[in-house]
Amino acid sequence: MARFEQFLLPDPGEGLTEADVVAWHVAVGDEVAVNQNIVEVETAKSLVELPSPFAGVVAEILVPEGRTVEVGTPLISIDTDPSAGPADPPAEQPAADDAPAEGASVSPQGEGVTGDDSSGAVLVGYGTQDAGAGRRPRRTTPTAAPASMSGPSAASPGPSSAPATSAASPGAPSSAPSPATPGSVRALAKPPVRKLAKELGVDLDSVTPTGPGGIVTREDVVAHSKAAQPRALATYPGDDQPWLASGSVSPDGRQTRVPVKSVRKRTAEAMVSSAFTAPHVTVFHTIDVTKAMRLVARLKEDREFADLRVTPLLIVAKALLLAVHRHPEINASWDDDAREIVYKHYVNLGIAAATPRGLVVPNIKDAHRMTLKELAEALTQLTLTARAGKTSPSELSDGTITITNVGAFGIDTGTPILNPGEAAILAFGAVREQPWVHKGKIKKRQVTQLALSFDHRLVDGELGSRVLADVAKILEDPSQFMVWA
Repeated sequence: MARFEQFLLPDPGEGLTEADVVAWHVAVGDEVAVNQNIVEVETAKSLVELPSPFAGVVAEILVPEGRTVEVGTPLISIDTDPSAGPADPPAEQPAADDAPAEGASVSPQGEGVTGDDSSGAVLVGYGTQDAGAGRRPRRTTPTAAPASMSGPSAASPGPSSAPATSAASPGAPSSAPSPATPGSVRALAKPPVRKLAKELGVDLDSVTPTGPGGIVTREDVVAHSKAAQPRALATYPGDDQPWLASGSVSPDGRQTRVPVKSVRKRTAEAMVSSAFTAPHVTVFHTIDVTKAMRLVARLKEDREFADLRVTPLLIVAKALLLAVHRHPEINASWDDDAREIVYKHYVNLGIAAATPRGLVVPNIKDAHRMTLKELAEALTQLTLTARAGKTSPSELSDGTITITNVGAFGIDTGTPILNPGEAAILAFGAVREQPWVHKGKIKKRQVTQLALSFDHRLVDGELGSRVLADVAKILEDPSQFMVWA
């Protein structure tokens, strides 16, 4: 007789209790191997591909794509002995209240099999990789768009909001050069195209090239500019864009309701908790960053940084790390249960990133130990990973202090809300040319605004002001790197 095993949604940890089934990579009748990625799920923190703990033939897909399920819910039934004869129907799916322990599998008789063996179901990085088990190509089924949906989907503008791109399989032959990944190298473009990009206010480094050899074309610039334009309100039935496709349109077409889940849900909960738990105080500073911008320009021409995305954010990050080194008391958290202040002897630098999935704050581990080049490499990788929606739960946890780059969206500054568990967050605004008193004369200089929000339980006004002043000093005169490093 055939033997059926059910794979249950494993516990993602970090207090998460549910996940959305995003895409199945297998279908009924497909053969699967141990550790073969079979389904992509989305938790409130990241997208994760789950490998199969069993080898066999897919008997039944128990949860369709788009469904939100709790930990312990059976996802798929696999016939682990298809050669044993005619298959009996899969075991009846247990009710949610009677679901076996998290990470367990279920036999047809309903006996729980713990996850302590080779099928141990943990959400990320479990089991050993079978050298012969490659990822199956994703099956896609064309679906007609609802009549009320129309128009292209557009991601939010900015360095952290580009849509994910597909990567070629390792070792796959290619007869033509692949377009450069946005942000990985400096953009290639002809002078007329560069002039057009400047007129439209488009950052060439953020444009996906389609021309031969990875060159940015005029059409690429125009398309990128149009995608960054604000979307019009849906004023008539049928005006709703595909970004509302997960919602339901009211009969008169004037409203669309979209369920709050995954990253958006987690972000809302975290921000409400932070805003009403930690007493926020924000201090502001307007500064001349002309020298810092010159440094950015020089680094872009430096061979050591040739394959890296060098932006003003890199200098801001280094400045904040040096300020934390001078004032380590700000690198702390408040333990309400133990009634203790926890001072961190390491800096995991968070970077708030706006992605197609919503706001995430991945952090660079031990950023305080990094050279400027290492920091640039880490920022480049963090941005590309966040854009692709592949930020792992570990990259989102244990942050100690955060930067939010609101200047990427043309915003001067704001009053950022603390990332939960941290004592401070720095907002970096847009850099603009404007009149400025320099050496006693009014000159055209590059100016920006900084805002530092902090938890007043941990940080008093003096400490917060000193930290912001030190960040400003470095941005005004980057030679302070050598003095304070």
